[in-house]
Amino acid sequence: MAKKESEFQSNLIKEIKIRLPGCVVTKIETYIQGFPDLLILFKSKWAMLECKREEDAARQPNQPYYVDLLNKMSFASFIYPENKEEVLSALEQSFKSVRKTRGTQSESILLD
Repeated sequence: MAKKESEFQSNLIKEIKIRLPGCVVTKIETYIQGFPDLLILFKSKWAMLECKREEDAARQPNQPYYVDLLNKMSFASFIYPENKEEVLSALEQSFKSVRKTRGTQSESILLD
């Protein structure tokens, strides 16, 4: 368990920048109660993460709602030491996803 959520978050930001070279990671400060902590921008994609110091840490009102809503739009997840590898792997897959191009049946990898 991380000593503090802020320590886990700081180390997480460093790891994301290593795993996704060229990405932008910023801490979100907003008036919206329950909005996730981190915004990750990578090429033409984005994701949001809500950091917790441990799996059983308390969740604030609206946090599950916003994580679910934003995950439907792009990628969002709760992240804590116990699921960090799983979430970061899913994040990398999301950013390198294969989607069908508009107007054709061919597939292309969206990496730009």
